[in-house]
Amino acid sequence: MKHALLIIDVQHALCSGRYEAFESPRVIDNINHVTRLARSAGVPVIYIQHEEPGGPLDYDTAGWQLDPRLDAQASDIRVRKTTPDSFLKTGLEALLQSQGVTNLIVCGLQSEYCVDTTTRRALALGYPVTLVADGHSTMDNRVISAAQITAHHNETLSQISSFGPRVTVLPAAQFAPLS
Repeated sequence: MKHALLIIDVQHALCSGRYEAFESPRVIDNINHVTRLARSAGVPVIYIQHEEPGGPLDYDTAGWQLDPRLDAQASDIRVRKTTPDSFLKTGLEALLQSQGVTNLIVCGLQSEYCVDTTTRRALALGYPVTLVADGHSTMDNRVISAAQITAHHNETLSQISSFGPRVTVLPAAQFAPLS
């Protein structure tokens, strides 16, 4: 079993100001904790960055950059995407296959969009997923709070069985050294 860590859309525009995700400093701390464990075990760390022309995530703008509080290293892998699905129109699947990855650890932003879509696509592609329960977040919407959205996705994604592979939801503090 070989893991890869996917850190989705933890970009400056989504971690500060108008579009700041709920409790982004805490979420980033939890992501950094899992990232340290991944690196110490030789697990590939893959940062995925969303881009939208003309918006706060316009390619190569300040908002598009990874949040500076992330413990990103030059040796980490970067993948650019333009849809909520980190696999669609990217080289992510080929990259994972070339490295022999069989299991994914997923964290990042926004819970109900890119985290959800990427997790479901990973399951459809045959990858079991460990979702970092306190390593993803979003913003409040007009119906429910960000905390409720995150909790809902932790519960819902962990209940999906029809793909075959499953989602295990695990708080960052419960991660053991990875392999």
